[in-house]
Amino acid sequence: MKKQFTLLLTAIMFYTRIPVPKNISFSEELLNRSTKYFPFMGWIVGGFGALIFYASQFIFPISISVLLSMVSTILLTGAFHEDGLADSCDAFGGGWTKEKILEIMKDSRIGTYGTVGLILILLTKYFCLTSVTVEQIPFVLFAGHALSRYSATGMIFFSEYARDDAKSKSKPIGKSLSSFDFLISLIFGSTPLLILSIFYSYWYLLIILTIIPLIFFLKRYFEKWIGGFTGDGLGATQQISEVIFYLSFIVISNFV
Repeated sequence: MKKQFTLLLTAIMFYTRIPVPKNISFSEELLNRSTKYFPFMGWIVGGFGALIFYASQFIFPISISVLLSMVSTILLTGAFHEDGLADSCDAFGGGWTKEKILEIMKDSRIGTYGTVGLILILLTKYFCLTSVTVEQIPFVLFAGHALSRYSATGMIFFSEYARDDAKSKSKPIGKSLSSFDFLISLIFGSTPLLILSIFYSYWYLLIILTIIPLIFFLKRYFEKWIGGFTGDGLGATQQISEVIFYLSFIVISNFV
């Protein structure tokens, strides 16, 4: 039990800005094992965003409450995943070889592709969330953040790490996942979706059928260009999956 708590704190340390005890040390083994808790970080981040929205909507208009919830989740993660998306847009937009793509990814500066990609993804999130009913928004935030992080663990499980030298400007990342740990991540990632479906409609379980193909599409894309995933690629996977979740929810809502 103590070991699992250490793994959970390791995940919190690397995937959020929440302070953890200073005696939690880093090792690649701990980080790999803690990756199964990545979707659980979605519980924390999505839950925090849902709480901020719920409290804000008593004071502000829904549009501002949604914006505040988005800001709160970005602050809680330190824009960890948004940074990965921006770097991926710059790299795949401006690079045509594996070496060039990986070189651009390591550049801390943001370029045109990254700026445009980041603006579009944030706007899409905002307009999606403001299109959902007020009562549903907290559930959608909670489930969307959890399931989108499961897509990143799926990438780790089904693909290989792309960098040959393991050098990167970003934090260390989990690079492997056992079958059992992958199952645990699936449970953490899908449970909030199940809760959402119980409260509203079981048709929302179909959302997972849009996330799974996305994982394999991005896996194939990353492997084609750079031979596997990177930390920035995982961030992009999470962000794209989150948007696909919101879009899928809206589509299904139009039929139920």
